[in-house]
Amino acid sequence: MQIVLVGPEADRARLRASLPDGLHVVGEASSVGEAREAGLAADAWLVVPSRRERSGQVEALTPREREVLELLADGLPNKTIAEHLDISDQTVKFHVASICGKLGAANRTEAVRIALGRGLLAI
Repeated sequence: MQIVLVGPEADRARLRASLPDGLHVVGEASSVGEAREAGLAADAWLVVPSRRERSGQVEALTPREREVLELLADGLPNKTIAEHLDISDQTVKFHVASICGKLGAANRTEAVRIALGRGLLAI
């Protein structure tokens, strides 16, 4: 699998040293924006979490919130997410609100953008 490492140089070096076999670094950047501008393409981008996230100051998403977030990233509306996860539309709305709150996002699009930047989602 080809990957791009995103984050501060020292953190990328630490992450690079701990990668399992089968992952090949095809590019590195200090930010997601820089990686996009450079046109870096890979199977996935690994974004090094910020120091704040590593210290546990950011509330973690639940497994269900992660599932909802992944489906949000696919561009699915609440009703389709509800059907896919066999839950109600209202429950999806609750999860989306919780995700936005935990990530400090104003809306679902911003939540996906923040999640990508924090490495919670891979492109």
